Amino acid sequence: MNAPLPPPPWRRATRTPRRQLTTETIVDTALSVLSAEGPDAVTMRRIAHELDTGPGSLYAHVQDKRELHELMLDAAMRVVETPEPDPQNWRTQLKQLCLEQARVLTETPGIAQIAMETLIPTTPGILVAMDGMLGILRCSGIPDDRIAAAGDMLALHVTAYAYEASLWQSPSGQSDEAHRRLGQIGDYLQSLPADQLPNLKAMNHAMLHGTEPDHFEFALDVFIAGLAAHADVRP
Repeated sequence: MNAPLPPPPWRRATRTPRRQLTTETIVDTALSVLSAEGPDAVTMRRIAHELDTGPGSLYAHVQDKRELHELMLDAAMRVVETPEPDPQNWRTQLKQLCLEQARVLTETPGIAQIAMETLIPTTPGILVAMDGMLGILRCSGIPDDRIAAAGDMLALHVTAYAYEASLWQSPSGQSDEAHRRLGQIGDYLQSLPADQLPNLKAMNHAMLHGTEPDHFEFALDVFIAGLAAHADVRP
């Protein structure tokens, strides 16, 4: 008996097999879209298209766009390791933790904007990171009510710095516009009359040409030094 003939080429499957749909797959795809095109491109419909499925399939794994953003932020920040709190070294630990968080937010394209727009994320990875920072602060002997305020302000400072820094390397062309705008501001300040605005004139170069990481670390040093005044750590 002759073997059945193969189907003609136009009837053969030519599409790439679908990836298994999981929460991790959805988040990884969303991060890829975010990196390539920015936050505005990250929609449930777009992610479904990238995964060759319908938007309704995503909702079995992710409740909505808000939760997707939280999960993306969680995935990006999981690489940040929190040290075991050391009462004698808490200042250095706190600064290094903030620097590492800022580095991750800055180097993951678009994630800083997600962080700015995400209100009190509660995913497991973020909660662990928050708990770790609070542990460093609490081992210093600072009262809990002040720690709550300090943790909030540090999170805001790190996120705001990362968001501003990310504008200089945005894939959407904002980077070129930011540099152009900065040059315009510098030229305008340079043209101002020194007798009317002496401080702006004198500080023009320092304000516009200082390095962002130096500014960020300086602010961290000042903030942590102020926190140390409320600490009560004994050997």
